[in-house]
Amino acid sequence: MEQRYDVVIVGGGHNGITIAAYLAKCGLSVCVLESRLELGGAQENTEPMAGVRIDPHASVLYGGAAPGFEQLELWKYGFRMEYWKQYGLGIDSDYRGFVSGNRWTLAEAAETLRPFSEKDADLWGTMMLAIEPHMRDILRSTFWTPPFPPDLDVEQKDLPWVKTWTEATGGMLPSNFFEASMVDVLDDLFESDILKVVAGLGAWYSGAAPTWEGMAAQSFGAFLLALYGSGAPKGGMHTYAHAIIRCAIAHGARILVNCPVEEIIVKDGRAAGVVLTEDAAAGDKTIWADKAVISAVDVQQTFLRMIGPRHTDPSFRQKIKDISLKGGSLYVMHVLCHELPKFRGQAGELVDQAGYPGSALFPCDDWGSVTAQMRDAYSRKTTPTGRHAMTIPVLMPTTYDRTRAPDGLHVLSPIYIEVPPPEYHVDGPGALNKQQDQITGEILGMLREFAPNMTDGNIVDVLVNTPQDSEFRNAGLVGGNWYATRHCADQWWTKRPLPELARYRTPVDRLYLCHQTSFPGGLCLMAVPYNLMHILIEDGIAEPDGWWYPSPWHIEDATSTGAAR
Repeated sequence: MEQRYDVVIVGGGHNGITIAAYLAKCGLSVCVLESRLELGGAQENTEPMAGVRIDPHASVLYGGAAPGFEQLELWKYGFRMEYWKQYGLGIDSDYRGFVSGNRWTLAEAAETLRPFSEKDADLWGTMMLAIEPHMRDILRSTFWTPPFPPDLDVEQKDLPWVKTWTEATGGMLPSNFFEASMVDVLDDLFESDILKVVAGLGAWYSGAAPTWEGMAAQSFGAFLLALYGSGAPKGGMHTYAHAIIRCAIAHGARILVNCPVEEIIVKDGRAAGVVLTEDAAAGDKTIWADKAVISAVDVQQTFLRMIGPRHTDPSFRQKIKDISLKGGSLYVMHVLCHELPKFRGQAGELVDQAGYPGSALFPCDDWGSVTAQMRDAYSRKTTPTGRHAMTIPVLMPTTYDRTRAPDGLHVLSPIYIEVPPPEYHVDGPGALNKQQDQITGEILGMLREFAPNMTDGNIVDVLVNTPQDSEFRNAGLVGGNWYATRHCADQWWTKRPLPELARYRTPVDRLYLCHQTSFPGGLCLMAVPYNLMHILIEDGIAEPDGWWYPSPWHIEDATSTGAAR
């Protein structure tokens, strides 16, 4: 009734299976335990009707800069990508809508701003052209580099992302760039609201809210993620999970589904294995770990459910309880239609020039509507309603390959609005479900204003998953979506999400974290597993061969000797 491995990983979502692939490639014996019947976590595909496929959670792969694609050689295991760009800025001055053009260059995108502001067009074009050659370094230093040691005394100018941003922009950034919010920086740089809405919404829906103080670099970085090697895996996000799973198994990992973990075993202050629930599918209920246990489950479940209170300090447990999940959540719609949207006015004309868009956004020239939506979602904890408090992003069928729908049909997916997490909604966790018809009707009304042909006769079906639906569907989602935690400075770098957990180590020896609650933003980047590998190598858990390369901005612990603690 027992098994033994070098490393046991709790949770088979994106981060769990990715760290399993990394460690198995290092030659370690690895076991992944997933409570659900299917691996991949938020990398789901569903088929709500025959031949129609949607992603109810993560829809687009932003990990173009991830070292893991090279290190794990995912192309060998079936990974294929439909790449796209969103550089084009086509504005309909009558309706105030934005469409992206898949054929626009950065320079051409800047020129589309000129009718609205000569100054903005010149500055945006200069900045983006300066950033483009350095974009991979900017993104890797911001997201694919472990937090520096909490006790390290380091000047701001020496921080990894500060160095790369400063060098890339050649002094164009305002002096408050690393202390301000993205909105403050945009206010300082640009005259029109258009860039604030397009860049700010791009950051918000990509995992780093543009209003948090001290997060301008991370918010701009989240916006840039959508410009660097982004797209959608052919066949949907779950095919990306398949490739990672095949990689892990090819290197010897064992993966068990329908195996919930009841307890992480702690002996003499050290994680030693796990105990499965009685109804777990595996016959062996105790699984031992000789080197480490890695929790790819959110930190609250890890320490409040699977680690008994006798193994952690009461003050630490209270800090865990207090971790804020108020980062907003997502109300997600998918529209199946016969005919693609025909946009009004100049937006429709720009579609002909730039190729059918990868996305649309409306309205896009009033930052007040965005801040009103943030106010409702973050402060009032109510459902944003009406176009005065809603800005709608829509991803078009050209974002994906043609397998998403049968011939003659198209899927607009996802269509998002930000709402409060269900647990914090002033009207209770089920409020958004009760308001579903109203919210869906308002979004469709706005879509029809921008594209009048989106009539009842054109629309075949509308599919919705509210944040509560998402949590019911996937117990691994926290706060109703895949990013959950606040995207602010007090949950970033050496405080991710607490100082005691910032380097993915925990107060329990040989217990490590590998989950999005220790990272501001989701998006299946392979960032958390890659960053964790640095720590596991420092602690002597993993010893990769020549295929591994660390982040050049990684700062080792001063006391690290390369031996396990």
